[in-house]
Amino acid sequence: MKATIFDVAARAGVSNATVSRALNTPKLVKPETRKNVLKAAKELGYKANALAKGLASSKSTQVAIITPDLARASVAEMVKGILSVASTYEYSTILISSPSDDKYQDLLTDIVSSRVDGVLYLVDEITEAKYKVLKELRDTYRIPIVLVNTVSPNDEKLNSVAIDYEKAGYDVTKELIKEGRKNIALLTTLKRYPVSVLKENGYLKAIEEYNLTPHICYTSGNLDSNFKDISDFVNKNHLDGVIGVRDSIAIACMNIMKSNGLIVPKDVSFYGFQNTRYTLLCRPKLSAINVPIYEIGARAMKMLTNEMIGEELPSSRVVLDYSIVKRETTL
Repeated sequence: MKATIFDVAARAGVSNATVSRALNTPKLVKPETRKNVLKAAKELGYKANALAKGLASSKSTQVAIITPDLARASVAEMVKGILSVASTYEYSTILISSPSDDKYQDLLTDIVSSRVDGVLYLVDEITEAKYKVLKELRDTYRIPIVLVNTVSPNDEKLNSVAIDYEKAGYDVTKELIKEGRKNIALLTTLKRYPVSVLKENGYLKAIEEYNLTPHICYTSGNLDSNFKDISDFVNKNHLDGVIGVRDSIAIACMNIMKSNGLIVPKDVSFYGFQNTRYTLLCRPKLSAINVPIYEIGARAMKMLTNEMIGEELPSSRVVLDYSIVKRETTL
C-alpha cells in the first residue's frame, strides 16, 4: 500500500502540517525535525503529492477553534486573544460551535477533511465522547490540540493553558473567612466541568481547614432555572458569603438576596470567578478572581503555533497567574 502523509507523520511523531513543511519549506521547521521527517519518508517510500505541496506553500495555515456559546463574555475575550496571535503569525481561523456528544464523530470528520493544522478547544466540558474525538485527532491524525481555559483530568498529555483553579478556589474562600464569614456558599455548575470541579475542591479544602460547614448549590447556565435553583438554596441557608464559579451566577444570587432585604456587603459578601465586564456593570460592583482570559487565549495560540512548527514544548500544561480583585461586594 502506498504510504501517505499520515503514515510519515505517525512514524516521525509530528503533525501532518509539519511533514508538509519539512518536505517543502524546510526553513519553517527545526533541522532535527526535518531530519526525522526525511528519515521516516525514506523508510516508508513516501513521495509528496501536489496537495501536500499546496498545503505547504500556502501563505497561511488554518486553525480550528471549537467553542461553546460565543455570547459568554469570557469566551469572546479568549477568542480575541487567539485572533491577536493568529494574525501576527498569519494563521487563518475557523470557528466551530461544539455540537452534542452524539455529533462529535461528525465533528472529527469535518476537522480532518478541512485539513486544519491545529485545534484550539475552548469548551468547558470534556465528556468521554468529546475526549475520544480529541484523542483521535491527536494520536491518529497527528493534529496538535491545545485546551483553552480547561484541563483534561485523565490525560496530562493533552496540552492546556489555564490558571490553577483549585488554588484560586481555596484562596477566594480564605478571603471570605478572613472577613469573618462563617456560612460561605459555592454556587457551581450542574455539569461537572473539569475547572468547576477544581474550584469546588479548593473551596472544600479551605472550608475543611477552618472547620466550617460546606454549602454548595449546583445550577445550570440557564437564567430561568438559575433563579429558581438559587432562590430555593438561599431560602434554606443563612449565608453570609457567596462565591459564584461564573460572574453571572454570583450576580444572579446577589440580586436575589438583595430582593430578600439583605445588604451587600454588610450582611453578605460576594465573589465572582472570571472578572468579566459584568463585574463592573452590576451594582454594587462585584469582587472577583481575575482570570487573565485574553492572555489565556493568546498563550494557547502561541503554544499551538510552536507545536505546529515542530518545536518541542517544555511542558504540556501552561499555568498562568491570577489575582483577586476586591470591589464593593466585599468588606
